[in-house]
Amino acid sequence: MGRSSCFPKFRLARIMGWLQIVLGGLVIIVSLSSLFRFYSAGFFMHNEDICRHFYGVKDAYEEGFDIRAMNDRIGEVLIRMESLQDKLEKTVQQLEKEKDVVAKSNISRLDYKKFLEVEVIKPLYNAHIALRQIRLPKAEGIGNSTMKEEPLINTFVIEEIRKYITPKENRVGKVNIYGTEKIYNTIGHACVLMKKELEEYMDYDIGSYCKDDWNLAQKLMLNGCDPLPRRRCLTRASKLYQKPYPINESLWKLPDGRNVRWSNYQCRNFECLSSKNPKRGYSKCTGCFEMEKEKLKWVANSSLPVDFLMSDVLRIKPGEIRIGLDYGVGTGTFAARMREQHNVTIISTALNLGAPFSETIALRGLVPLYATLNQRLPFFDNTMDLIHTTGFMDGWINLMLMDFILFDWDRILRPGGLLWIDKFFCNRKDLDDYMYMFLQFRYKKHKWGISPKSKDEVYLSALLEKPPRAI
Repeated sequence: MGRSSCFPKFRLARIMGWLQIVLGGLVIIVSLSSLFRFYSAGFFMHNEDICRHFYGVKDAYEEGFDIRAMNDRIGEVLIRMESLQDKLEKTVQQLEKEKDVVAKSNISRLDYKKFLEVEVIKPLYNAHIALRQIRLPKAEGIGNSTMKEEPLINTFVIEEIRKYITPKENRVGKVNIYGTEKIYNTIGHACVLMKKELEEYMDYDIGSYCKDDWNLAQKLMLNGCDPLPRRRCLTRASKLYQKPYPINESLWKLPDGRNVRWSNYQCRNFECLSSKNPKRGYSKCTGCFEMEKEKLKWVANSSLPVDFLMSDVLRIKPGEIRIGLDYGVGTGTFAARMREQHNVTIISTALNLGAPFSETIALRGLVPLYATLNQRLPFFDNTMDLIHTTGFMDGWINLMLMDFILFDWDRILRPGGLLWIDKFFCNRKDLDDYMYMFLQFRYKKHKWGISPKSKDEVYLSALLEKPPRAI
Protein backbone atom coordinates (compact mmCIF):
# COMPACT_ATOMS: atom_id res chain seq x y z
CA MET A 1 0.00 0.00 0.00
CA GLY A 2 2.87 2.37 0.90
CA ARG A 3 4.53 2.04 -2.51
CA SER A 4 1.34 2.49 -4.48
CA SER A 5 0.48 5.67 -2.55
CA CYS A 6 3.94 7.19 -3.04
CA PHE A 7 4.09 6.59 -6.79
CA PRO A 8 1.36 9.09 -7.87
CA LYS A 9 3.15 11.85 -5.92
CA PHE A 10 6.26 11.66 -8.05
CA ARG A 11 4.78 10.40 -11.34
CA LEU A 12 4.53 13.86 -12.95
CA ALA A 13 8.08 14.76 -11.92
CA ARG A 14 9.37 11.49 -13.41
CA ILE A 15 7.47 12.14 -16.63
CA MET A 16 9.00 15.62 -16.86
CA GLY A 17 12.46 14.20 -16.29
CA TRP A 18 12.01 11.58 -19.01
CA LEU A 19 10.65 14.23 -21.38
CA GLN A 20 13.82 16.28 -20.81
CA ILE A 21 15.96 13.29 -21.72
CA VAL A 22 13.86 12.50 -24.80
CA LEU A 23 13.89 16.12 -25.91
CA GLY A 24 17.65 16.36 -25.53
CA GLY A 25 17.98 13.24 -27.63
CA LEU A 26 15.69 14.72 -30.28
CA VAL A 27 17.83 17.87 -30.50
CA ILE A 28 20.90 15.70 -31.06
CA ILE A 29 19.07 13.60 -33.68
CA VAL A 30 17.87 16.71 -35.53
CA SER A 31 21.38 18.14 -35.58
CA LEU A 32 22.86 14.87 -36.85
CA SER A 33 20.07 14.52 -39.41
CA SER A 34 20.74 18.02 -40.73
CA LEU A 35 24.47 17.30 -40.98
CA PHE A 36 23.74 14.03 -42.76
CA ARG A 37 21.47 15.74 -45.28
CA PHE A 38 24.14 18.33 -46.00
CA TYR A 39 26.72 15.56 -46.40
CA SER A 40 24.42 13.56 -48.70
CA ALA A 41 23.93 16.62 -50.88
CA GLY A 42 27.69 17.00 -51.22
CA PHE A 43 28.03 20.12 -49.11
CA PHE A 44 31.15 18.82 -47.34
CA MET A 45 32.98 18.00 -50.55
CA HIS A 46 35.32 20.38 -52.33
CA ASN A 47 32.93 22.10 -54.71
CA GLU A 48 33.39 25.69 -55.83
CA ASP A 49 29.68 26.22 -56.47
CA ILE A 50 28.77 25.14 -52.96
CA CYS A 51 31.58 27.20 -51.45
CA ARG A 52 30.19 30.24 -53.17
CA HIS A 53 26.82 29.48 -51.60
CA PHE A 54 28.31 29.85 -48.13
CA TYR A 55 31.28 32.17 -48.55
CA GLY A 56 30.46 34.20 -51.65
CA VAL A 57 29.24 37.78 -51.68
CA LYS A 58 25.75 36.75 -52.80
CA ASP A 59 24.89 34.81 -49.69
CA ALA A 60 21.11 35.25 -49.99
CA TYR A 61 20.76 32.73 -52.79
CA GLU A 62 22.78 31.83 -55.83
CA GLU A 63 21.99 29.63 -58.79
CA GLY A 64 18.37 29.43 -57.65
CA PHE A 65 18.97 27.90 -54.18
CA ASP A 66 18.06 29.95 -51.12
CA ILE A 67 20.70 29.04 -48.54
CA ARG A 68 19.67 31.78 -46.12
CA ALA A 69 16.04 30.65 -46.07
CA MET A 70 17.08 27.06 -45.37
CA ASN A 71 19.44 28.20 -42.63
CA ASP A 72 16.62 30.27 -41.10
CA ARG A 73 14.28 27.29 -41.23
CA ILE A 74 16.74 24.99 -39.42
CA GLY A 75 17.38 27.74 -36.88
CA GLU A 76 13.64 28.12 -36.40
CA VAL A 77 13.26 24.40 -35.69
CA LEU A 78 16.11 24.38 -33.18
CA ILE A 79 14.73 27.47 -31.43
CA ARG A 80 11.34 25.79 -31.10
CA MET A 81 12.89 22.67 -29.59
CA GLU A 82 15.12 24.65 -27.24
CA SER A 83 12.10 26.69 -26.15
CA LEU A 84 10.19 23.50 -25.44
CA GLN A 85 13.12 22.11 -23.46
CA ASP A 86 13.37 25.31 -21.40
CA LYS A 87 9.65 25.18 -20.68
CA LEU A 88 9.87 21.57 -19.52
CA GLU A 89 12.90 22.31 -17.33
CA LYS A 90 11.10 25.19 -15.66
CA THR A 91 8.05 22.98 -15.13
CA VAL A 92 10.21 20.30 -13.45
CA GLN A 93 11.91 22.92 -11.25
CA GLN A 94 8.53 24.30 -10.26
CA LEU A 95 7.35 20.80 -9.37
CA GLU A 96 10.46 20.27 -7.22
CA LYS A 97 9.74 23.49 -5.33
CA GLU A 98 6.12 22.52 -4.76
CA LYS A 99 6.53 18.84 -3.88
CA ASP A 100 4.07 18.99 -1.04
CA VAL A 101 1.41 20.74 -3.10
CA VAL A 102 1.86 18.28 -5.99
CA ALA A 103 1.69 15.33 -3.62
CA LYS A 104 -1.64 16.52 -2.23
CA SER A 105 -3.11 17.57 -5.58
CA ASN A 106 -5.45 15.30 -7.49
CA ILE A 107 -4.32 15.50 -11.13
CA SER A 108 -6.50 13.46 -13.46
CA ARG A 109 -5.44 11.52 -16.54
CA LEU A 110 -7.34 14.06 -18.63
CA ASP A 111 -5.14 16.86 -17.25
CA TYR A 112 -2.02 14.82 -18.06
CA LYS A 113 -3.32 14.23 -21.61
CA LYS A 114 -4.13 17.90 -22.16
CA PHE A 115 -0.72 19.00 -20.88
CA LEU A 116 1.14 16.57 -23.12
CA GLU A 117 -0.91 17.45 -26.21
CA VAL A 118 -0.69 21.24 -25.84
CA GLU A 119 2.73 21.76 -24.26
CA VAL A 120 4.75 18.87 -25.70
CA ILE A 121 3.25 17.03 -28.66
CA LYS A 122 2.04 20.05 -30.64
CA PRO A 123 5.34 22.01 -30.45
CA LEU A 124 7.29 18.86 -31.34
CA TYR A 125 4.96 18.19 -34.28
CA ASN A 126 5.31 21.76 -35.59
CA ALA A 127 9.10 21.54 -35.34
CA HIS A 128 9.05 18.16 -37.05
CA ILE A 129 6.90 19.43 -39.94
CA ALA A 130 9.05 22.54 -40.37
CA LEU A 131 12.17 20.37 -40.58
CA ARG A 132 10.64 17.92 -43.06
CA GLN A 133 9.60 20.77 -45.35
CA ILE A 134 13.20 21.86 -45.91
CA ARG A 135 14.17 21.24 -49.51
CA LEU A 136 17.77 20.74 -50.47
CA PRO A 137 18.87 21.61 -54.00
CA LYS A 138 18.56 18.99 -56.68
CA ALA A 139 21.51 18.29 -58.95
CA GLU A 140 20.71 18.73 -62.61
CA GLY A 141 22.85 16.90 -65.10
CA ILE A 142 25.88 14.70 -64.44
CA GLY A 143 29.01 15.18 -62.36
CA ASN A 144 29.80 18.58 -60.97
CA SER A 145 26.33 19.93 -61.82
CA THR A 146 24.72 23.16 -60.82
CA MET A 147 22.63 22.85 -57.68
CA LYS A 148 19.15 24.24 -58.27
CA GLU A 149 16.08 24.75 -56.12
CA GLU A 150 12.98 26.86 -56.49
CA PRO A 151 13.42 30.33 -54.95
CA LEU A 152 11.50 31.14 -51.74
CA ILE A 153 10.47 27.51 -51.17
CA ASN A 154 12.21 27.35 -47.78
CA THR A 155 10.95 30.76 -46.71
CA PHE A 156 7.38 29.78 -45.84
CA VAL A 157 5.98 27.20 -43.43
CA ILE A 158 2.31 27.17 -44.49
CA GLU A 159 1.94 24.25 -46.89
CA GLU A 160 -0.55 26.00 -49.20
CA ILE A 161 2.00 28.74 -50.01
CA ARG A 162 4.67 26.15 -50.71
CA LYS A 163 2.35 24.18 -52.99
CA TYR A 164 1.35 27.34 -54.83
CA ILE A 165 4.85 28.63 -55.60
CA THR A 166 6.20 25.19 -56.55
CA PRO A 167 6.33 24.95 -60.38
CA LYS A 168 3.69 22.61 -61.84
CA GLU A 169 5.15 20.20 -64.37
CA ASN A 170 3.04 19.22 -67.38
CA ARG A 171 1.33 15.87 -66.87
CA VAL A 172 2.36 14.35 -70.19
CA GLY A 173 5.98 15.45 -69.83
CA LYS A 174 5.83 17.58 -72.96
CA VAL A 175 6.03 21.27 -73.74
CA ASN A 176 2.64 22.96 -73.22
CA ILE A 177 0.86 25.48 -75.45
CA TYR A 178 2.93 28.26 -73.86
CA GLY A 179 6.16 26.57 -74.91
CA THR A 180 7.25 25.68 -71.36
CA GLU A 181 7.71 22.43 -69.44
CA LYS A 182 6.31 23.91 -66.22
CA ILE A 183 3.83 26.54 -65.09
CA TYR A 184 5.26 29.01 -62.58
CA ASN A 185 2.83 30.61 -60.13
CA THR A 186 4.13 33.97 -59.00
CA ILE A 187 3.86 36.10 -55.88
CA GLY A 188 5.14 39.61 -55.21
CA HIS A 189 8.71 39.82 -53.91
CA ALA A 190 7.56 41.84 -50.89
CA CYS A 191 5.57 38.81 -49.69
CA VAL A 192 8.81 37.69 -48.02
CA LEU A 193 8.78 40.88 -45.93
CA MET A 194 5.16 40.21 -44.91
CA LYS A 195 5.59 36.52 -44.18
CA LYS A 196 3.40 36.55 -41.07
CA GLU A 197 0.47 38.29 -42.80
CA LEU A 198 0.74 36.10 -45.93
CA GLU A 199 0.80 32.89 -43.87
CA GLU A 200 -2.27 34.13 -42.00
CA TYR A 201 -3.98 34.81 -45.33
CA MET A 202 -3.11 31.34 -46.69
CA ASP A 203 -3.99 29.43 -43.50
CA TYR A 204 -7.40 27.90 -44.30
CA ASP A 205 -9.14 24.57 -44.83
CA ILE A 206 -9.15 23.53 -48.49
CA GLY A 207 -12.65 23.52 -49.95
CA SER A 208 -14.22 25.32 -46.99
CA TYR A 209 -15.31 28.95 -46.80
CA CYS A 210 -12.58 31.57 -46.86
CA LYS A 211 -12.28 33.96 -43.95
CA ASP A 212 -13.81 37.41 -44.48
CA ASP A 213 -10.35 38.88 -44.92
CA TRP A 214 -10.37 40.83 -48.19
CA ASN A 215 -8.95 43.78 -46.22
CA LEU A 216 -5.91 41.65 -45.27
CA ALA A 217 -5.49 40.74 -48.95
CA GLN A 218 -5.65 44.41 -49.94
CA LYS A 219 -3.13 45.31 -47.22
CA LEU A 220 -0.74 42.71 -48.63
CA MET A 221 -1.22 44.02 -52.17
CA LEU A 222 -0.70 47.65 -51.21
CA ASN A 223 2.52 46.74 -49.40
CA GLY A 224 4.01 45.02 -52.44
CA CYS A 225 2.85 41.42 -51.92
CA ASP A 226 1.28 41.58 -55.33
CA PRO A 227 0.31 39.40 -57.09
CA LEU A 228 -1.18 37.39 -54.27
CA PRO A 229 -1.30 33.59 -54.47
CA ARG A 230 -4.57 31.99 -55.45
CA ARG A 231 -6.55 30.27 -52.70
CA ARG A 232 -8.50 27.00 -52.69
CA CYS A 233 -11.37 28.11 -50.50
CA LEU A 234 -14.87 29.40 -51.26
CA THR A 235 -15.28 33.15 -51.23
CA ARG A 236 -18.00 34.62 -49.08
CA ALA A 237 -20.89 36.75 -50.32
CA SER A 238 -23.56 38.73 -48.56
CA LYS A 239 -26.16 36.48 -46.93
CA LEU A 240 -28.90 38.78 -48.27
CA TYR A 241 -27.59 39.04 -51.85
CA GLN A 242 -30.27 40.27 -54.30
CA LYS A 243 -30.47 40.30 -58.07
CA PRO A 244 -28.72 43.42 -59.47
CA TYR A 245 -30.79 46.10 -61.12
CA PRO A 246 -31.34 45.94 -64.92
CA ILE A 247 -28.53 47.56 -66.92
CA ASN A 248 -30.42 50.69 -67.97
CA GLU A 249 -31.48 51.28 -64.37
CA SER A 250 -28.23 50.31 -62.62
CA LEU A 251 -26.00 52.92 -64.30
CA TRP A 252 -27.39 55.86 -62.30
CA LYS A 253 -28.98 54.20 -59.31
CA LEU A 254 -27.22 53.50 -56.02
CA PRO A 255 -26.88 49.70 -55.69
CA ASP A 256 -28.81 47.60 -53.19
CA GLY A 257 -26.79 47.72 -49.95
CA ARG A 258 -27.66 44.08 -49.23
CA ASN A 259 -25.26 43.05 -52.01
CA VAL A 260 -22.18 44.34 -50.18
CA ARG A 261 -20.28 42.73 -47.30
CA TRP A 262 -19.94 45.67 -44.90
CA SER A 263 -18.06 43.94 -42.07
CA ASN A 264 -14.68 45.53 -42.86
CA TYR A 265 -15.95 49.05 -43.53
CA GLN A 266 -16.68 51.81 -41.09
CA CYS A 267 -20.11 52.31 -42.68
CA ARG A 268 -22.80 49.63 -42.87
CA ASN A 269 -24.88 51.01 -45.75
CA PHE A 270 -24.64 53.35 -48.75
CA GLU A 271 -26.49 56.16 -47.00
CA CYS A 272 -23.68 56.33 -44.43
CA LEU A 273 -21.17 57.02 -47.25
CA SER A 274 -22.60 60.47 -47.91
CA SER A 275 -20.04 63.28 -48.15
CA LYS A 276 -21.96 65.04 -45.37
CA ASN A 277 -21.08 62.27 -42.90
CA PRO A 278 -17.68 63.00 -41.25
CA LYS A 279 -17.48 59.36 -40.10
CA ARG A 280 -17.91 57.84 -43.54
CA GLY A 281 -14.51 56.07 -43.34
CA TYR A 282 -12.88 57.31 -46.57
CA SER A 283 -11.38 60.56 -47.87
CA LYS A 284 -10.77 60.01 -51.60
CA CYS A 285 -13.59 60.79 -54.02
CA THR A 286 -16.01 62.19 -51.45
CA GLY A 287 -19.45 62.45 -53.00
CA CYS A 288 -18.83 59.55 -55.39
CA PHE A 289 -21.79 57.67 -53.89
CA GLU A 290 -24.22 60.54 -54.55
CA MET A 291 -25.56 59.77 -58.02
CA GLU A 292 -27.28 63.10 -58.61
CA LYS A 293 -23.93 64.88 -58.28
CA GLU A 294 -22.14 62.21 -60.31
CA LYS A 295 -24.46 62.76 -63.28
CA LEU A 296 -23.06 66.27 -63.76
CA LYS A 297 -19.43 65.24 -64.18
CA TRP A 298 -17.86 65.78 -67.64
CA VAL A 299 -21.16 67.01 -69.14
CA ALA A 300 -21.91 70.26 -67.28
CA ASN A 301 -20.11 73.46 -68.31
CA SER A 302 -17.54 74.85 -65.87
CA SER A 303 -15.68 78.11 -65.62
CA LEU A 304 -12.42 76.36 -64.76
CA PRO A 305 -10.03 75.86 -67.71
CA VAL A 306 -9.03 72.44 -66.29
CA ASP A 307 -12.55 70.98 -66.62
CA PHE A 308 -12.76 69.32 -70.04
CA LEU A 309 -16.14 68.16 -71.40
CA MET A 310 -16.35 64.56 -72.53
CA SER A 311 -18.01 65.52 -75.81
CA ASP A 312 -15.20 67.96 -76.64
CA VAL A 313 -12.57 65.32 -76.00
CA LEU A 314 -14.24 62.67 -78.16
CA ARG A 315 -14.82 65.19 -80.97
CA ILE A 316 -11.05 65.29 -81.48
CA LYS A 317 -11.09 61.62 -82.54
CA PRO A 318 -14.61 61.04 -83.89
CA GLY A 319 -15.48 57.35 -84.00
CA GLU A 320 -11.99 56.24 -83.00
CA ILE A 321 -12.41 55.94 -79.21
CA ARG A 322 -13.91 52.49 -78.55
CA ILE A 323 -12.13 51.06 -75.47
CA GLY A 324 -10.20 52.67 -72.65
CA LEU A 325 -8.97 52.65 -69.09
CA ASP A 326 -10.06 54.93 -66.26
CA TYR A 327 -7.19 54.97 -63.76
CA GLY A 328 -8.28 56.46 -60.46
CA VAL A 329 -10.56 56.14 -57.44
CA GLY A 330 -14.29 56.29 -58.01
CA THR A 331 -17.55 54.45 -58.47
CA GLY A 332 -17.40 54.08 -62.27
CA THR A 333 -19.16 57.30 -63.29
CA PHE A 334 -16.69 58.06 -66.10
CA ALA A 335 -17.28 54.57 -67.53
CA ALA A 336 -21.05 54.90 -67.10
CA ARG A 337 -21.19 58.20 -68.97
CA MET A 338 -18.94 56.93 -71.79
CA ARG A 339 -21.08 53.83 -72.15
CA GLU A 340 -24.44 55.57 -72.05
CA GLN A 341 -23.76 58.51 -74.36
CA HIS A 342 -20.91 57.35 -76.59
CA ASN A 343 -21.04 53.51 -76.54
CA VAL A 344 -17.41 53.37 -75.36
CA THR A 345 -16.24 50.49 -73.12
CA ILE A 346 -14.16 51.71 -70.19
CA ILE A 347 -12.42 49.54 -67.57
CA SER A 348 -12.20 51.28 -64.18
CA THR A 349 -9.41 50.57 -61.71
CA ALA A 350 -10.72 50.24 -58.18
CA LEU A 351 -9.40 49.67 -54.69
CA ASN A 352 -11.64 49.57 -51.64
CA LEU A 353 -9.96 52.43 -49.79
CA GLY A 354 -12.43 52.72 -46.91
CA ALA A 355 -15.53 52.20 -49.06
CA PRO A 356 -16.88 49.53 -51.48
CA PHE A 357 -15.69 51.18 -54.70
CA SER A 358 -15.05 47.92 -56.56
CA GLU A 359 -18.41 46.37 -55.62
CA THR A 360 -20.26 49.56 -56.57
CA ILE A 361 -18.69 49.65 -60.06
CA ALA A 362 -19.67 46.03 -60.68
CA LEU A 363 -23.21 46.49 -59.33
CA ARG A 364 -23.65 49.41 -61.74
CA GLY A 365 -23.01 46.95 -64.59
CA LEU A 366 -19.47 48.16 -65.32
CA VAL A 367 -16.04 46.47 -65.27
CA PRO A 368 -13.80 47.03 -62.21
CA LEU A 369 -10.09 46.20 -62.36
CA TYR A 370 -8.85 45.46 -58.84
CA ALA A 371 -5.28 46.67 -59.24
CA THR A 372 -2.70 48.66 -57.30
CA LEU A 373 -0.01 51.09 -58.43
CA ASN A 374 2.47 48.24 -57.93
CA GLN A 375 1.22 46.23 -60.91
CA ARG A 376 2.17 46.21 -64.54
CA LEU A 377 -1.18 46.65 -66.26
CA PRO A 378 -2.55 43.34 -67.64
CA PHE A 379 -3.06 44.61 -71.20
CA PHE A 380 -1.03 43.97 -74.31
CA ASP A 381 0.98 46.67 -76.09
CA ASN A 382 -0.78 49.31 -78.22
CA THR A 383 -4.34 48.21 -77.40
CA MET A 384 -6.12 51.10 -75.61
CA ASP A 385 -7.75 54.02 -77.41
CA LEU A 386 -7.96 56.17 -74.28
CA ILE A 387 -6.42 56.38 -70.80
CA HIS A 388 -8.12 58.75 -68.37
CA THR A 389 -6.85 59.50 -64.86
CA THR A 390 -8.24 61.66 -62.10
CA GLY A 391 -8.20 61.93 -58.32
CA PHE A 392 -5.58 59.28 -57.65
CA MET A 393 -2.08 60.14 -58.82
CA ASP A 394 -1.49 63.52 -57.30
CA GLY A 395 1.48 65.44 -55.90
CA TRP A 396 2.19 62.79 -53.26
CA ILE A 397 3.55 60.30 -55.79
CA ASN A 398 7.26 59.58 -56.07
CA LEU A 399 8.69 60.78 -59.39
CA MET A 400 10.48 57.50 -60.09
CA LEU A 401 7.30 55.51 -59.46
CA MET A 402 5.34 57.90 -61.65
CA ASP A 403 7.90 57.47 -64.42
CA PHE A 404 7.41 53.68 -64.43
CA ILE A 405 3.61 54.11 -64.43
CA LEU A 406 3.63 56.59 -67.32
CA PHE A 407 5.86 54.35 -69.41
CA ASP A 408 3.45 51.48 -68.75
CA TRP A 409 0.56 53.67 -69.91
CA ASP A 410 2.55 54.56 -73.02
CA ARG A 411 3.05 50.83 -73.63
CA ILE A 412 -0.66 49.98 -73.69
CA LEU A 413 -1.88 53.16 -75.44
CA ARG A 414 -2.09 52.69 -79.20
CA PRO A 415 -0.56 55.16 -81.67
CA GLY A 416 -3.09 57.95 -82.04
CA GLY A 417 -4.63 57.10 -78.66
CA LEU A 418 -5.45 59.82 -76.13
CA LEU A 419 -4.03 60.35 -72.65
CA TRP A 420 -6.44 62.47 -70.60
CA ILE A 421 -4.84 63.94 -67.45
CA ASP A 422 -7.89 65.20 -65.53
CA LYS A 423 -7.30 67.74 -62.74
CA PHE A 424 -3.98 66.42 -61.52
CA PHE A 425 -2.92 68.59 -58.60
CA CYS A 426 0.39 69.21 -56.90
CA ASN A 427 2.33 71.83 -55.00
CA ARG A 428 3.03 74.88 -57.14
CA LYS A 429 6.79 74.53 -56.69
CA ASP A 430 6.66 70.92 -58.01
CA LEU A 431 4.65 71.72 -61.13
CA ASP A 432 7.65 71.91 -63.48
CA ASP A 433 8.82 68.44 -62.42
CA TYR A 434 5.42 66.89 -63.10
CA MET A 435 4.97 68.78 -66.36
CA TYR A 436 8.24 67.31 -67.57
CA MET A 437 7.00 63.82 -66.64
CA PHE A 438 3.92 64.23 -68.84
CA LEU A 439 5.68 65.95 -71.74
CA GLN A 440 8.76 63.69 -72.00
CA PHE A 441 6.96 61.34 -74.43
CA ARG A 442 6.52 64.12 -77.00
CA TYR A 443 2.78 63.58 -77.31
CA LYS A 444 0.76 66.04 -79.36
CA LYS A 445 -1.01 68.59 -77.14
CA HIS A 446 -4.71 68.98 -77.94
CA LYS A 447 -5.72 70.61 -74.66
CA TRP A 448 -3.71 72.04 -71.79
CA GLY A 449 -4.89 73.95 -68.72
CA ILE A 450 -3.55 75.08 -65.34
CA SER A 451 -5.71 76.52 -62.58
CA PRO A 452 -5.09 77.38 -58.90
CA LYS A 453 -6.46 74.92 -56.35
CA SER A 454 -5.33 76.78 -53.26
CA LYS A 455 -2.63 79.25 -52.27
CA ASP A 456 0.13 76.66 -52.64
CA GLU A 457 -1.43 74.05 -54.98
CA VAL A 458 -2.45 74.02 -58.64
CA TYR A 459 -4.54 71.87 -60.98
CA LEU A 460 -3.18 70.58 -64.27
CA SER A 461 -5.33 69.06 -67.02
CA ALA A 462 -4.07 67.89 -70.40
CA LEU A 463 -5.27 65.96 -73.43
CA LEU A 464 -2.33 64.39 -75.25
CA GLU A 465 -2.10 62.16 -78.33
CA LYS A 466 0.44 59.39 -78.65
CA PRO A 467 2.49 59.74 -81.85
CA PRO A 468 3.13 56.86 -84.29
CA ARG A 469 6.41 55.07 -83.69
CA ALA A 470 6.79 52.77 -86.67
CA ILE A 471 10.30 51.30 -86.63
